[in-house]
Order: sequence, then structure tokens, then C-alpha cells
Amino acid sequence: MDYRLTAITLDEHSVVQRSRAIEQEREVAIYDLLEANVFRPIGSPGGPYRLVLGVEETRLVLDIRLEDARAHGKVMLSLTPLRKVVKDYFLICENYYKAIRTAPPHQIEALDMARKTVHDEGARELQARLEGKVATDFDTARRLFTLVCVLQMRG
Repeated sequence: MDYRLTAITLDEHSVVQRSRAIEQEREVAIYDLLEANVFRPIGSPGGPYRLVLGVEETRLVLDIRLEDARAHGKVMLSLTPLRKVVKDYFLICENYYKAIRTAPPHQIEALDMARKTVHDEGARELQARLEGKVATDFDTARRLFTLVCVLQMRG
């Protein structure tokens, strides 16, 4: 069977104006996810799937649908275990984008390495939280973590 995502939508109840850099990260994450991903809901006979990713109160909601948009299942995860890594990621990204304008190359490189390290940590945590619910590869979890961060920027 086909265990992959063919469409991803962010369910955002109140969208705030985002910087161009954040919008670009969202667009790239979705594009890269749709190009190559592994997404296998445990117990599912197969897809492909459409995913609506959202936040309700303090929970991440993965509304999984079949390609014809029929409901296939919902996975809800507490965002509490991800809160610290998301906060760290935001802080490092903010410093990185500021540094791009004025800092010397070695400082930008150091911040970029730190940003990638925290991003990888977030991906591993998300993958662990999905264990037993949805199987993904690391690259899929990493791109989903980017989208989780974008969703956290809601008002």
C-alpha cells in the first residue's frame, strides 16, 4: 500500500501576520514533505493521505484523511513535551535572522548549526510522540516539526 502524504493543510483559527522568512519555511516544509515522505498511521490499510495539521488548546491535532477527503482518523498529541524545544527553536531562529544582517560569517554559521541541532531535537521528540500512532521517517518528522512551530505562531 501507499503510506505517504499527498496534501497538507494547516488548520489555523487565528492567523497572525508572519515574517516572510517564516512563511518561506512553511512553504518549503510543505513542498519538501509532499516530494518525499513516509507517513503510516498504525493499523491503517494504506493511503495515500491528506493531512490537516492544527492545534486545539494544548494539543497538536493530526486530522488524517484519505485522498478523496474521507475521514480516516485523528491523532491528538500533547504539545507540552514539545514546548521547550519549540521555544528554543524560536529563540535561535530569531537570533539567526538578526545575525544574517550584520554578524560575521562565523557567527552566522554557529547560529545555523545550533538552529539545525535544535530542529533535529524537535524532530526526534515529535517522532517519539507519534510512536504507536503514526510511523514516519526522520526527514518527515523534521518537516512536520517545522509546521508545528509555524502553528505555534498563532495569536
